[in-house]
Amino acid sequence: MMCKQQNLKFVWMAVLAVLLIAFFVSLFGGRYVIPPHEVGSILLDGMRGEEGDGMAFSVVWNLRLPRTLLNSFVGAGLAVAGAAFQGIFRNPLVSPDVLGVSSGAAFGAAFGILLSGMNHLATAMALFFGIVSVFMTYTLSKLRGESSTLSLVLSGMIISAVFSALISLIKYVADPYDKLPAITYWLMGSFASASYSNLQLVGVPILLGTIALLMLRWRINILSLGDEDAYSLGVNPVKTRLVIIVMATLITAACVTVTGVIGWVGLVIPHICRMLSGVDHKNLLPVSCVVGAAFMILVDLMARTVTAAEIPIGILTALVGAPFFALLFKQAKGDWQ
Repeated sequence: MMCKQQNLKFVWMAVLAVLLIAFFVSLFGGRYVIPPHEVGSILLDGMRGEEGDGMAFSVVWNLRLPRTLLNSFVGAGLAVAGAAFQGIFRNPLVSPDVLGVSSGAAFGAAFGILLSGMNHLATAMALFFGIVSVFMTYTLSKLRGESSTLSLVLSGMIISAVFSALISLIKYVADPYDKLPAITYWLMGSFASASYSNLQLVGVPILLGTIALLMLRWRINILSLGDEDAYSLGVNPVKTRLVIIVMATLITAACVTVTGVIGWVGLVIPHICRMLSGVDHKNLLPVSCVVGAAFMILVDLMARTVTAAEIPIGILTALVGAPFFALLFKQAKGDWQ
């Protein structure tokens, strides 16, 4: 037991160190490199309320800091939502996309862009349709007269397919010289529009959902044992699962509203963290938050520095996640405990 606690303490020290290093590197790294000591002075000046006049001050405080904070929020949110979904569904191949949340939110944003361009209307519609999609999935699963995990997953696939078809329809009717490029680029995922206003918009739902999942992480442990064991331990698996699904959906929909569809994070990061901290969600969910934030910061840093033109981050996360999923699919054998 003592050895296990020491290993967990080392894991926490390591992941927190990686997060802090990634956060600081993202502030001075990029096509416009700022010396690290200058970044520290700029941050101190800004916290004291002193506004600098130089380009470096503007780049750090107005561009890189809100973008890095948004990286952290989105990465942590998607990772903890993925870990929660995998726990309650008892399936390591599950991700936040399983209930059609990403497809629903993507449809809402695409529809908003079609109507009035990329503005607050598109953001609000993305959040609205992301939440609507999970309730459609849950309602459809109840039509079978049961509340099994298989019904939810199959219903999610159906709803996701419907919204994907609607997205294709929107792209078909969109103006090919104006709206279509904006919709296509947004669907690939990007942090290019990061700002303090967007951070405020998604910060509250992501924090609310993440805190709720962290408070319910011991119940996720119980749900991972199966419904019969959950009932025997005094936990209603249907109601508890519904609450966790809603919270994870709220997080995912909020992330999609400002960054577009960023896949694979909710699948890959929980598995990496499970190898680091074990399967106990008491440790798995907090570690997933930290590792997810660090992962997203580093991937976004790569997206904006590798080439002269910024690479959509959804492409990079797919290049990392797809090979990992193939390996996982080869080794996975049924449910896990």
